[in-house]
Amino acid sequence: MVLLGPRQVGKTTLALSLGKKDGAVYLDLESEQDLARLAEPEMYLADHMARLVILDEIHRTPGLFPVLRGLIDRARREGKRNGLYLLLGSASLDLLKQSGETLAGRVSYLELSPFDVLETSTNEKKAAVSSRDRLWLRGGFPDSYLAADDAASLRWRQDFIRTYLERDIPQFGPRIAAETLRRFWIMLAHGQGGQLNIAQLARSIGVDAKTAASYIDLLVDLLLVRRLPSWRTNVGKRLVKAPKVFVRDSGLVHTLLGITDRDALLSHPVVGASWEGFVIENLLAVAPDGVEGFFYRASGGAEIDLLLNFPDGRLWAIEVKRSLAPRVERGFHSACNDLEPARKFVVYPGTETYPLGDDIQAISLPSLALQLNKIKP
Repeated sequence: MVLLGPRQVGKTTLALSLGKKDGAVYLDLESEQDLARLAEPEMYLADHMARLVILDEIHRTPGLFPVLRGLIDRARREGKRNGLYLLLGSASLDLLKQSGETLAGRVSYLELSPFDVLETSTNEKKAAVSSRDRLWLRGGFPDSYLAADDAASLRWRQDFIRTYLERDIPQFGPRIAAETLRRFWIMLAHGQGGQLNIAQLARSIGVDAKTAASYIDLLVDLLLVRRLPSWRTNVGKRLVKAPKVFVRDSGLVHTLLGITDRDALLSHPVVGASWEGFVIENLLAVAPDGVEGFFYRASGGAEIDLLLNFPDGRLWAIEVKRSLAPRVERGFHSACNDLEPARKFVVYPGTETYPLGDDIQAISLPSLALQLNKIKP
């Protein structure tokens, strides 16, 4: 299995716990000592065929993939088809390209996203609100969310951004000036949830559109940015086609914008867009396999913040409001008339679930996440 995602501490903790429990071999490919053990990789790995071998930061050693293919095929001939290797990486597309060419049909992939609201909430409503707000402010990276206080959490996120800009990102493509990419990332945070306008982004940082598009692609591939596509089915109306763009972790949004605590967040112009991105990211994280996320916007003003498309064709329409007394706008009603979704929700920061009329429910984020999580894929 290949475990992908920037939830670094989570991946490593999982790997170490598996290794301790099952007597597995854990190799950190950022460690010179562990790399030295793989000086003759085929010989070393062949000696450990009877144990699970965990290879952390696998994207740093792409030369291992052909070796793994040979060893997996040998094990298959001997009747062992599963449980040989657990590969951990911090990127998606780059790693998929490397492994897909050599391990096709021999590997499965799992994206390990940061903490979601179901992992951090409790059953007690007041505590659930507190943990949800902490998750929203700090984001879901384990060391950030679990920090002793907001200041320590902020320092961790600042270090994370600096490390990614100066060390990690240069591994995945042409050298990009760290300060240029930082300004680009900050611009995305300022425009959180806005429609992608490559030409405008390119002009703002003084590069051509092709270069700006490559920056977006890189951040998407590193699982740091989400492009939420527009609903593509023809409904007889002129639809907005450009995707919306979100910095996926709310804590990183706040760090990039210099937001240090909850009071600063609630008074910042990005508060509504930050909450929308937080809700969308959490719902997509807990949705069953095969569920796709879109937004819907027609030229006449019909709009849905998040449209969940289930494999059987069902649609759930979700509006996101940062208000304890949410009101449904005409655009949401109009969009629902266009698409006829099976379920309609307004996610708001309260705790109660109640009807808003026209089969629309006001619901908390944890409650809707729980409903989604219980659906069998």
